[in-house]
Amino acid sequence: MRKPILAGNGTAPLAAAGARSTLAPDSLAESLLRAAHVIAAVRSGRSLTVALRALDPADPATRAAAQEVAYGSLRRYGCGEFILRRLLDRTLPHAETEALLLATLYRLHTRPDAAYMVVDQAVSAAGELVGGAFRGLVNAVLRNYLRQREALLTAMADDQEATFQHPAWWLARLRRTYPDCWPELVGVGNSLPPMTLRVNRRRVTLNDYVESLRRSGLPCRELGGSALMLDRPVAVDALPGFADGLISIQDAGAQRAAELLQPMAGERVLDACCAPGGKTGHLLELADIELLALDIDGDRTRRVQDNLRRLGLVATVRVADCTASEQWWDGQPFDAILADVPCTASGVVRRHPDIKYLRRESDVRRFARLQSALLDKLWPLLRPGGRLLYATCSVFPEENGAQIDAFLVRQPGALRLAEERLLPREEHDGFFYALLRKAL
Repeated sequence: MRKPILAGNGTAPLAAAGARSTLAPDSLAESLLRAAHVIAAVRSGRSLTVALRALDPADPATRAAAQEVAYGSLRRYGCGEFILRRLLDRTLPHAETEALLLATLYRLHTRPDAAYMVVDQAVSAAGELVGGAFRGLVNAVLRNYLRQREALLTAMADDQEATFQHPAWWLARLRRTYPDCWPELVGVGNSLPPMTLRVNRRRVTLNDYVESLRRSGLPCRELGGSALMLDRPVAVDALPGFADGLISIQDAGAQRAAELLQPMAGERVLDACCAPGGKTGHLLELADIELLALDIDGDRTRRVQDNLRRLGLVATVRVADCTASEQWWDGQPFDAILADVPCTASGVVRRHPDIKYLRRESDVRRFARLQSALLDKLWPLLRPGGRLLYATCSVFPEENGAQIDAFLVRQPGALRLAEERLLPREEHDGFFYALLRKAL
């Protein structure tokens, strides 16, 4: 990956995305400016989820526009950087200005018919950064791009990162692991994700909810189980019954976790890494179980609790490190454990394009070591005959099948009941599941 402009590497630190500007709230310039703050934060090492929080004070329409530009710019990994390397004599000393150029290049890609208006708005946005010191540079770079656009796009075809919009190390791993379908996986990773719902069958039947969507002018497609994929994404407020807990937003692939673990009434179940809580809610929708849900992040744990209240479901939710069982376990073994372990998240990159910037190849091995330790710590908490579902949203085998093969060698009393690899496709993201049973 091209080395990003990091806070502290240049002459100016990252600015606050929520800082006031003199731009019209509904202007493209304001959206570009706010998107630039988000992009700069991601390139400095922050997650997109965290970076987007700075947009909260914005007008809803401005926030939506800025978010779309930020997501689109980050999805086009390598493209903007390729162009800037050819248009700039040297690296810019200001992170947000470079991010503003990346945001504008994305908007020029999507709005070629309005190129000069987009450039004019970008120059206005540049006027809000470091006293407008880079207004002239932004104007010159973007107009130079418009003059050379065709030649630059032709040259880009020889750059694999810009062409496939993924880091080179990531592409190399995909080619080795999936020689017959890696281009399709890359294409899905660069696409817009669908909006998929999970119907809460405790409150409404699938057929009744499909009819509610139809009456609301929201056609959908049934994907099996409780999953419905909308023909087009909408705001959650537009979904009938969302506030009343009739449905949740959850990828169809993610819904396979609860379906594979198959909780049964009366069972004592551990959701070891529960945030953001989609799988937690699904487990409770499927059966009347005694569920303990843990996560190490207090903010994310509170959101899990809020979501369960919306769904009308009850669980014990605690802030805890699942590997430190001496701090929270009461000694009673669990009938079933969901181990939705931390991973590279390489299977959900279309929803989280910042992963392309934040991950390094060394992270694959780092996560594999963490996953191995989690499995070894959780296994003793399972009763004989109990089930453990290992889950990742990764496509790298070191985190998936190879991880389970190694665990079965360490634990001869473990039996692999099922294994399911879901490669990213239009209908769902990429996931891996392995259902294990402890010998009696």
